[in-house]
Order: sequence, then C-alpha cells, then structure tokens
Amino acid sequence: MARKIIRRFLPDATTVKDKPALQFLGDLLHDPNLFHLNRHSVSLAFFFGIFLAFLPLPGQMALAALCALWVRCNLPITMTLVWITNPLTISPIFFATYQLGRWILESPKVTAPTELSWAWLAEEFALVWKPLLLGSVLTGFVFGGLGYITMQLFWRWHVTRSWNKRRKERLNRSQ
Repeated sequence: MARKIIRRFLPDATTVKDKPALQFLGDLLHDPNLFHLNRHSVSLAFFFGIFLAFLPLPGQMALAALCALWVRCNLPITMTLVWITNPLTISPIFFATYQLGRWILESPKVTAPTELSWAWLAEEFALVWKPLLLGSVLTGFVFGGLGYITMQLFWRWHVTRSWNKRRKERLNRSQ
C-alpha cells in the first residue's frame, strides 16, 4: 500500500519522541494518531506542511508541530514539508509570493536600496509586509490544497491498483 512507500522515508515514532528539540511537547508526542499513516492523516499533513512552508514566519518547524498536534495529522510529514522553503528556495518563493500580493493589492514597486540599512528596512517594511503576507497565504492555500488533493488521489489510486493486482493474482491461481 501507499503506507509502505511513505514509511520508507519517515522516522519511526520512537525516533521522533526522543528528539531533544521536541521535548517541549512532553506527553503530547505519545498520541499514536500523530504517527498513523492513513489517507486522512497524510493528506492533512501535506496541506498544513505546505501551507506553513509558504508563510514568512520564523519557527515554521515549531508551528508545524503545534499544527499537527492540533489537527492530529502525521507529525513527521508535516514537519518535513515545511522544509520546502529552505535556504536555497526561500528567496525565489517569497519574491514570487510578494509579487503575487503586490499584483492583487496593486501596490507600488519597492526599489532596492544601494546600501542596505536598518532605516531602509524599517521604512520599506511597511510597504512590503501586506503584499508578502497576502501572497504567501494565498499561495499556501493553493499549494496546500493541491498537496491535499494529490495525496487523496494518489492514495486512492495506489489502493485501487493493489486491489486489482490481488484480484488478478487470485484469478490466475484459480485457473
């Protein structure tokens, strides 16, 4: 099943529970629903992991853990998907989300400084944060929704394929 494919890439529950960075969650990590691999849990993990990856917030991993605890979806998948925005991809992703938000709000273009300073950053941040946040939330919802739907369809396809394969094997054995 699809579980076997996903399980190959995920750590087991005891490995995650023993991580020092997650000890602040305490006994909450002992909920078995956080490590179940079923269509609902994995699809929700994809939605929230991708959605949080597109938000320009610090502490995305902690937010992903709290979100997985809140909706009881697969914790390792949610936390892994947050790394869509990593040091290599964060600049182009947030630039694209800013451009989308700027286009929707019809905001003026911010000019790049000749010299980066705190004064410029404080002054221009007021112009940048609304388009960046709007574009990030919209992009997060769209790509998170696509991730959710994709996992639902993939899971269904994989289960149907497995059933058909078993049915063919049974027919071949009976003949």
